[in-house]
Amino acid sequence: MSLKSLPRNLSRVNGWSLPLHPFQAVSWATYLVFSVVNFGIIIPLLPSSWKYIAYSVIGVVFLFHLVVHLTAVTIDPGEANVRLRSYSKPVPTFDRSQHAHVIQNLSCHLCELAVNEKAKHCSSCNKCVAGFDHHCKWLNNCVGSRNYWFFFCSVASALVGLLCMNVVLLYICIQHFINPNKLRTDSSYKDISAVTIWLLFLPRWHVPVQTPVALCVMGGVLIVGMVSFLLLGHLFIFHIYLCAYTPSCPHSILALRLHTRHELMAEGSSHRERRTVGPAVMSQDPQET
Repeated sequence: MSLKSLPRNLSRVNGWSLPLHPFQAVSWATYLVFSVVNFGIIIPLLPSSWKYIAYSVIGVVFLFHLVVHLTAVTIDPGEANVRLRSYSKPVPTFDRSQHAHVIQNLSCHLCELAVNEKAKHCSSCNKCVAGFDHHCKWLNNCVGSRNYWFFFCSVASALVGLLCMNVVLLYICIQHFINPNKLRTDSSYKDISAVTIWLLFLPRWHVPVQTPVALCVMGGVLIVGMVSFLLLGHLFIFHIYLCAYTPSCPHSILALRLHTRHELMAEGSSHRERRTVGPAVMSQDPQET
């Protein structure tokens, strides 16, 4: 196959279309682990006065994140004309020898449809996406004008959930060394005399573990939670900046790319002009020799 051509593939409908991305498995596994640790290990150790508040707040945040995340994955972000046609129809091969760009004059040569001026053809989804922002590997779906705010709420809710989890974990780790009895207020500890034994998955199951095991589990989750919070915080601040950068938030990344491209082109043009003003020996472009 010619290097100038793109492969002939079917378009993907949404984030559930095969093949699934490995980052999807990582995100779902992380969500599952954090949920089990939060509701099965961390919150049951809190004092009774805080326990039900933590269940309510963190439970609502985690549930909200699940809903908006699933919505962002499930929504088809394609252009209106793309969504009306059958996805079982293969996308034609794009030949760069015939067309300079995939989309020209608001017409996509691959989708063979008229598109909006803010649409972009995603090579991963192999279709034109309405108000294209970026292709998210964690969602295995494009983020465009149709699902941007669900994506944004997914990031924001994950950030809030991680903040709550990390705060509770820090409290438990610090309290363990100051006064561990405050973490053993559950009635199940009445029958346990050894202070080195901790019960996990209360109140339904009583899984006894030694102190080093409990500390390793919570310490490991705290480290992963902190790293995840920093990474998501960077992404969240970046999108906040983009929302302030242009009036239309879902199109901010595209606008920023165009702005950067224009700056680079201006710098290149200025550099060539400076080279032609010197002595005659230096005025010749090396690429033309």
